[in-house]
Amino acid sequence: MAAPEYSPTQESRRILSFLCQQSHALNLPSGVADNQDTVQFHSTTDKIYFPIPFKETETLAALKSIEALTAAEIANLRFGQKSRNVSVSLEGATYFGCQAYMAKVGGLGKLDPDVRSKLKDTDLLAAQSNGYRRMSANLYRTKDDQFFHIHGSLEATSTLNMIGLEGQRPDLTDYQEIIKTIESHVGKYTAAELEVMNAERRQAGVTAYKYEDFIQTTHGKLNVQQPPWKVTQLKGNLLPTPFPATATPQDGTGKILGGIKVLELCRIIAGPTITRILAEYGADVLKITSPSLSDVPFFQVDGNMGKHAADLDLKSAEGRAEFEKLLADVDVFVDGYRPGALEKLGYGPEKLAELAEKRGKGIVYVNENCFGYEGEWAGRPGWQQIADCVTGIAWAQGEFMGLDSPMVPPFPISDYGTGCMGAIAALSGLYHRAQTGGSYHAKASLMHYDLLLFAVGQYPASVRERLRAEQLPEFLALRHHDSVDRISVTTLRMLRKRFPELFDPAPSSSPYTEKWFSNAYNEEIEVVRPVARIDGVDNSFVRASRPNGSDRASWEFGLGEGDYRREYVN
Repeated sequence: MAAPEYSPTQESRRILSFLCQQSHALNLPSGVADNQDTVQFHSTTDKIYFPIPFKETETLAALKSIEALTAAEIANLRFGQKSRNVSVSLEGATYFGCQAYMAKVGGLGKLDPDVRSKLKDTDLLAAQSNGYRRMSANLYRTKDDQFFHIHGSLEATSTLNMIGLEGQRPDLTDYQEIIKTIESHVGKYTAAELEVMNAERRQAGVTAYKYEDFIQTTHGKLNVQQPPWKVTQLKGNLLPTPFPATATPQDGTGKILGGIKVLELCRIIAGPTITRILAEYGADVLKITSPSLSDVPFFQVDGNMGKHAADLDLKSAEGRAEFEKLLADVDVFVDGYRPGALEKLGYGPEKLAELAEKRGKGIVYVNENCFGYEGEWAGRPGWQQIADCVTGIAWAQGEFMGLDSPMVPPFPISDYGTGCMGAIAALSGLYHRAQTGGSYHAKASLMHYDLLLFAVGQYPASVRERLRAEQLPEFLALRHHDSVDRISVTTLRMLRKRFPELFDPAPSSSPYTEKWFSNAYNEEIEVVRPVARIDGVDNSFVRASRPNGSDRASWEFGLGEGDYRREYVN
């Protein structure tokens, strides 16, 4: 008998069941597992879109369903108990996994060279806009024929100096020449030597491991046994904190997080995705950034949807005073900075739990990081590519492409998956705060999202072979030293050729994106819509995105600030 055809929708349901089996370890509301049969997965084609050996779309769809089921439990607390069906589109989940590359401002996308004129320049050290400095965050071959992902983060000079290069090379502009120059210097050192140099300078670099080697490291052995995310109770003895009293429509629907105040201290993608999701459900999200810290300008177009964004210098007395006024009312605090950075400033989870105890209202503290929270590497800095390299994702991607070398997968999918896990953890913390009292510590990491991908398994060998045979030559020509943007733009072009109805729908009728006029950008923006649909819950944005630092550091939120939605199709 022939094996049944692989079905992404069926596999999404299996992964949902797999996650629900860990409901206790994940500290999910009990109704999540009980109501998993209310989830409907649907797809227009039931095809695999991403040229990746892992079940990325299926895993994201399953996570989105867990998110929606958790949101539904909060809706039951606020609006009354009822049966709430959940609908998750696999095409929507696919868009969610690459949504920075789907976003536009003034009709221009991330990789359009003219888009810089539409953005606020927060790339203060030219670590993104300068091609040479940008490639300080990339994967290269070492002296001992291993592979090491150096990562200059948003600063570049320290990493370039580490391998004997100048921080600035205005003469070096050709893409291939930049690769040759940097790889030749990385190639002067073994992977072990680079690890030592990297640690001395506290840079976010890592050796590319195969999965079977990573789980034999002390850190890997410990963390492979951990659940994908955690929600634990912080110290204190607080009574339940009810949700704020807000106006509810006569039909009993509403914003499940209406009146909830969220402080975001994050950069780039994973952390801001947590709070973007909370904004979808109606939370007042205030993103706080330092005016002296770099951030990637384009990521704010998508990542700041639904939020206010203000600048504060937490190292100044004035900035701290303003910040602590905000803390007096905060419900959810999201920390996506280098491990320990906010603790040094006095704003770690234990300190905020003490504050919560004094004010008589619990808090949910959410940490997002790279390497997890236990083990010898827990304090290491990192980003999406670092997690993909250390866990074995990059090696699996290279082998899928027929290479004897690792390659970072296209798109920052692990960022978005981690963001969704962090949002689920935050929602669970809010639920428990209202039901049983106390303050909660929610934890999500890029490494644990990648470990979840390994736990649910790669596509069957026959499916991987078929997928590889379907890819276009320009994709298969990519190599380990190609930048994440080169990999992603090549993949996106291929996907648009192969699936035009998915990635290039009619401009006025995409079921996966929505258009707004953003007063702060003074441009039309296009962003990916919320993925999950829940009966009786309004999870839609109330404001467009804005650049960092556009607003006052205040909880006084208007409803539109001059923004308006061009269209919305349910």
